[in-house]
Amino acid sequence: MTMAKDYYEILGVSKTASAEELKKAYRKLAIQYHPDRNPGNKEAEDKFKELAQAYEVLSNPEKRARYDQFGPDAFNGAAGGGFGGGGFSAEDIFSQVFGGGGGRGGSIFEEFFGGGSSRRRSPSGARDGNDLRYDLEIDFIDAVFGVDKEIRIAKMNTCDTCKGSGAEPGSSKTTCTQCQGRGQVVMQQGFFSVAQECPRCHGTGQIIQKPCKKCYGNGQVKIEKTLKVHIPPGVDTNSRLRVSGEGEGGVRGGSSGDLYVVLHVREHNLFKRQGNDISCDVPIPFATAALGGTVDVPTVTGKATLRLKAGTQNNTVLRLQGKGMPSIRGGGRGDMYVKIITEVPVSLTSAQRTLLEKFAENLSAQNNPKQREFRNAAAQFLRDE
Repeated sequence: MTMAKDYYEILGVSKTASAEELKKAYRKLAIQYHPDRNPGNKEAEDKFKELAQAYEVLSNPEKRARYDQFGPDAFNGAAGGGFGGGGFSAEDIFSQVFGGGGGRGGSIFEEFFGGGSSRRRSPSGARDGNDLRYDLEIDFIDAVFGVDKEIRIAKMNTCDTCKGSGAEPGSSKTTCTQCQGRGQVVMQQGFFSVAQECPRCHGTGQIIQKPCKKCYGNGQVKIEKTLKVHIPPGVDTNSRLRVSGEGEGGVRGGSSGDLYVVLHVREHNLFKRQGNDISCDVPIPFATAALGGTVDVPTVTGKATLRLKAGTQNNTVLRLQGKGMPSIRGGGRGDMYVKIITEVPVSLTSAQRTLLEKFAENLSAQNNPKQREFRNAAAQFLRDE
């Protein structure tokens, strides 16, 4: 004989759980095991029914009291389908908890699993236009100073003849006979009765007698349009600019969508960006590093002159304050970091080689303290081996 499962264990709550705790537990598990989310999974379907049965009993104070006293046997023989009496189905319980059809004209699950349209559709059939995306490449320097760019887009726009209604101006409409003017029809999907957009009138509740000649009853026409987009200083790759109302046009009174311009900044051959800071590698001659001197450095705002002290080491980083990118939110600029790269000659004349050899002969440990430190540490390490 199979032992009946404990309803509290099914919902994962204690025997002292409040009504709100019961509801919260049921909502979470019902979404997880719903048949629409687990198509073809008999185990999930059975679990979904089991959850509904447990919640239907424990959410009712009288039935819960009987269950606490007698267990599942309290309802044997009295309940249609094992749901504690009253003839409720798993669909009924789920609909009660989640508030019916969700208020959007689709299934309850559109509210939780994203089944609905991303744009608003009203019971009258009004539909907002879709948002659009345009990817735009710009130069690094344009990202520094900002720029105005012209772009050309193709999109579906609200028909200017019928104003998006789809009907020829002056023509009449009749009530849709399939949905009786409601704009929705009820379809049976497994356990659920689901309200969906009427396929005949497309949610308007009315049938156009004479379609608009320009848009053929669609309410939209395809157009191409040139727009000027202002790109502010300080933008970066994946910065997104919103151009309000320049997406696709709405239908039957719906609002136009928006256009989102996504920027892609081309790499520069001199500068690299790190947040609002800019870095630049500057090669200098070996002699300048040893003797010191000045070096001209390009910045986004013009030339800057750096004074190097004698003995400047390779990979030394110097900061030029305020020479970086402007903040897109305002309030100053980043800095520029110059990395000194000491360039060793790759080819020497005979005379240069002779001079360099004489130079090397005159070097002492005091001239290269890091070499001396390294040699001492290496010798100590090898002795310890």
